[in-house]
Amino acid sequence: MPDNAFITQITRFQFILFHSKTYKHEGLLRNVLTFIGLGLFDEKDITVKGLEAVRKADIVYAEFYTSHLMGTTIDALEKFFGKNINVLSREDVEQTPEWLSQAKEKNVVFLTGGDAMIATTHIDLRLRARDMGIDTAIIHAPSISSAASGLSGLQNYRFGKSTTIPFPYERKNKVIISEAPYDVIKMNLKNNLHTLVFLDIIELEKRFMDIGTAISILSGLEERRGEGVLVNAIGVGIARAGSELPVVHADYLPELKKYDFGAPLHILIIPAQLHFIEAEALVKLCGAPSEIMK
Repeated sequence: MPDNAFITQITRFQFILFHSKTYKHEGLLRNVLTFIGLGLFDEKDITVKGLEAVRKADIVYAEFYTSHLMGTTIDALEKFFGKNINVLSREDVEQTPEWLSQAKEKNVVFLTGGDAMIATTHIDLRLRARDMGIDTAIIHAPSISSAASGLSGLQNYRFGKSTTIPFPYERKNKVIISEAPYDVIKMNLKNNLHTLVFLDIIELEKRFMDIGTAISILSGLEERRGEGVLVNAIGVGIARAGSELPVVHADYLPELKKYDFGAPLHILIIPAQLHFIEAEALVKLCGAPSEIMK
């Protein structure tokens, strides 16, 4: 028979293991702010762990200005989750997140399209919560950052800094077009890295930039700057990632601009120099011109 010291040691280990599991369970579900990703397209993209956490929450908040689930509605989400969803504006999230204090006494979840921590504003929320003494947890979900690589066949580790093309806007009777996307693409190409280009969303107006508009903006910047960054550049367009029938197409930018990708959401990739497997993937999976394999 084992000696008493060994039995005591086993008992102590079982005690610690039991209470560590209990603490983890309660830490996730009680008096904590849990960031939960909703995935890419509809209400069924959420993970099982995320769904369980939403259904056990006291209060559910969500924002849809950084990303949007095109395959569902708020009503459908609420029906599937069995919870009322409080939709927050950009101001509610970035300027006056007074709702955060509720997580001191209740189990609060914060929902967002894609993964829970891709947007910088969500990291800022987590830091604010931490400064308020609120514990936080994260439940991840499918993200366009990984889906774009998988759908296109481009190698994930070869992507550099991502960028966003915003809609042009007027200020003092002058049209303002951000040159930041052009600069990011230029830097990435210099370092032989692919660029994931997010396209602007104006949630209140239900405006979603399409790939043709994005390419027009980039072409205008190219013409204005005259640096030749996008000469003979291939682009990869992706529409409705996460749906049953996503559209993925690759071509030289002038031709890609004409392609009909259909309904949003759209995203654009500007590849760097292609590895031979990447070139083959763009041709066979994305309809790119076969000449890029030479």
